[in-house]
Amino acid sequence: MGPARQVEVERVTTRIVVDLSAKRVTLFDHGRKVLSSKAAIGAPATPTPDRQLLRQPAPDPDRQERPVRSGAVGVSAFSNVLTGWTQGGPIAIHGTNAPWSIGKAVSNGCIRIPNRVMAKLFRLTLSGTPVLIRV
Repeated sequence: MGPARQVEVERVTTRIVVDLSAKRVTLFDHGRKVLSSKAAIGAPATPTPDRQLLRQPAPDPDRQERPVRSGAVGVSAFSNVLTGWTQGGPIAIHGTNAPWSIGKAVSNGCIRIPNRVMAKLFRLTLSGTPVLIRV
């Protein structure tokens, strides 16, 4: 029974809210806002899906839109329009090497936040953290 003993169970007290109309990502812990940042969201032709998701492990490193330095918060969403991408166009919250894009609708559906904010968000959330994307 080795594998079962290797599993750690932790209580998830965090929640991420992505507000597409405000282009903002907010992290809550125990219902209290602990981090908030402007974000880039999907362009009109490649919109960010608007549904409740879960934080997943970081996305595949072979993705076309790579996370920058600090990793990524993969979410359980896939693009409705980028069906030719690896794994059907997975969506993530990640940093960017294009800081000018923050606050604009320019991505392929991913949510971009400043790298320093991404590093903190990645550190403060566990897999299984609910991610609510609303319009």
